[in-house]
Amino acid sequence: MTYREIVLADAPPLDGPDAAAPPVGTLSPPVPRQVIARVLRDFRVGRLLAAEPVAEGLLNRGYRVTTDSGRYFLKCYVEPATATSAAITAQHRASGALAELGLPVPPPLAARDGRTVTDHQDRHFALYPWVAGRHRTGAELTPTACGALGALLAELHGALARVCAPVTQPVALPSADPDAGLELAARLAELAARRRPYHAFDRLAEYRLAERADLLGAHRHRRPAPTAIAPSGWVHGDFHGLNLLHRGERVVAVLDWDRLRVRPRAEETVRAATLIFNDPATGELDLARVRHYARGYRATAGAGAEELALAVHRVWWERLNDFWMLQWRYQRADPRADPLFPAAAAQTVWWCQEYEQVLDAFVN
Repeated sequence: MTYREIVLADAPPLDGPDAAAPPVGTLSPPVPRQVIARVLRDFRVGRLLAAEPVAEGLLNRGYRVTTDSGRYFLKCYVEPATATSAAITAQHRASGALAELGLPVPPPLAARDGRTVTDHQDRHFALYPWVAGRHRTGAELTPTACGALGALLAELHGALARVCAPVTQPVALPSADPDAGLELAARLAELAARRRPYHAFDRLAEYRLAERADLLGAHRHRRPAPTAIAPSGWVHGDFHGLNLLHRGERVVAVLDWDRLRVRPRAEETVRAATLIFNDPATGELDLARVRHYARGYRATAGAGAEELALAVHRVWWERLNDFWMLQWRYQRADPRADPLFPAAAAQTVWWCQEYEQVLDAFVN
């Protein structure tokens, strides 16, 4: 697969893994130590001394491994939407090229055969240098660091345009259908009501689904036109705090390029802000920090207020129609996204109430 073949129309929604896919990812079995040792023999890194699981995401499994030659990050790819050998190789080419440009992107290491992907027991693996650093919440970032983060994302977008295939700008990009959203909300509410045992989470889900149905009815006339889209380009696809490592005020690693794809660039900018600068309990955005971040992005990317305004509106609309966390719980019997739901659902309500203030933070 070439970069050009990873097309806009085939990419799953940006806000979550494919809700229709079977429950895999970190629900898949852990990688046995003996398999890790066999994988490492494909690389010139010495004998395995220790292997520790790292904080688990939703799509894949990761291990901090210590060998005779040092520490590394071993990644096991298991989510079908992102775990084909060809797709991983394309991601690796891009991240390696970004590293060569001096951006903080850890490049995958080559195995003895020269490839960066190795297969064992029907699983794909890649090995990376271990990068020392820590994840930081948006609330921990100074105004200067917020601006620098926006500038870094703009630099990544610009660099991706240089190292990936040219992008043909789409004439139109459909937005979420509110009728389909209302139908899905009703179906999920029925599943939540029938859930046994019935927990406080299910009560909250029913409440939020009824609330969302009311909001969709009130705002359906604001559905974005298919042609109301910001310029598209290659994007990271999942830019948020758990995929960023900081050392002091500086980002030292942008991780997890599994969802590299073509999308409206400014939409990634808006989406990232909603994940980095949100209150973990209420979902409300720290708009002062968002403003510094957005100014850093706009100044570096040369993006105008109109581009950001289009992106804010489309991301808001897609969130209003998005139910992937509840689809995982009720349609996939997969509870891993449950902890994310309360704040995410609250943020959507708050955003509807504070739409103009959110827009202003991104464009002024």
